[in-house]
Amino acid sequence: MNDKTDKGAMQIDVNLVRELAGLLDSTHLTEIEVEDGDRKIRVARKVQVAAAAPVYAPAPAAQPVAVSAAPAGDPAPAASVGNAVKSPMVGTAYLAAEPGAAPFIHVGHQVKAGDTLVIVEAMKVMNPITAPSGGTVKAILVENGQPVEFDQPLVVIE
Repeated sequence: MNDKTDKGAMQIDVNLVRELAGLLDSTHLTEIEVEDGDRKIRVARKVQVAAAAPVYAPAPAAQPVAVSAAPAGDPAPAASVGNAVKSPMVGTAYLAAEPGAAPFIHVGHQVKAGDTLVIVEAMKVMNPITAPSGGTVKAILVENGQPVEFDQPLVVIE
């Protein structure tokens, strides 16, 4: 019944759609897109704005110990998130080239334009996220292995 000559209807693999939906749940991503030749399947779900904001904005306020331990470091990232390097895709952020390796950057690190800041893995492809300009790393807004969304702030460089 899989007649490839029938151009009028797309044959949908329901099990694949269910598997992708399960992957969304287990990875906490909001969308997945798979392409196989001419066939493209996109599975997405809506995310409430209130659920997305605590991922990166209120984190310092939720940890009073960190605020009292580093009061000078907290206002700068909050004020500079608009200038942050953002994720160009949905995926998983990694702060080092491989498990156990030294991280690419740390707070206070001097970077040059083109230096790798983090890697975002998407669809098993490692995508280096580079510094758009030179400066000092003021804040790292993600943790190693953390799922990230499109346009999510990753690193603040000033």
